[in-house]
Amino acid sequence: QVQLVESGGGLVQAGGSLRLSCAASGRTLSTYVMGWFRQAPGKERTVVATIRWSGGSTYYADSVKGRFTISRDNAKNTVYLQMGSLKPEDTAVYYCNARSIVYTEINYWGQGTQVTVSS
Repeated sequence: QVQLVESGGGLVQAGGSLRLSCAASGRTLSTYVMGWFRQAPGKERTVVATIRWSGGSTYYADSVKGRFTISRDNAKNTVYLQMGSLKPEDTAVYYCNARSIVYTEINYWGQGTQVTVSS
C-alpha cells in the first residue's frame, strides 16, 4: 500500500504564494504517477498537476500553467506543489494522489488540505 501525508495548506491573500507537500511511503512508489487534485465546494475534483518519480514528464491544468510548479524530492519521497500568483478561484481542498501506472484503477489519496485565497 501507499500512504500519503499532506501539509502546507492555509489562508493566503490574492497574489501570494503557498507550497504544499505530500510525503509518500510504500515499497513500490516508482510504479505510481503522483498528482495534485483540488475540489471546490459544489464542484468536481479536478487534476492540477502530475509528475513521475523518474524522467522529466509533468502535466499542468491550463488554469494553473505558469503559476504552479510540481516537483519531487526522491530522497525524501516527497512531492511538492509550489503555488504562486494565487487567485480566489484557486480556493479548494487540495488532495495528493498516487495512481498505479500499470493498474490505473488503483489509487491512493491523501486526507486533503484546505487552501483559501482571499481577495
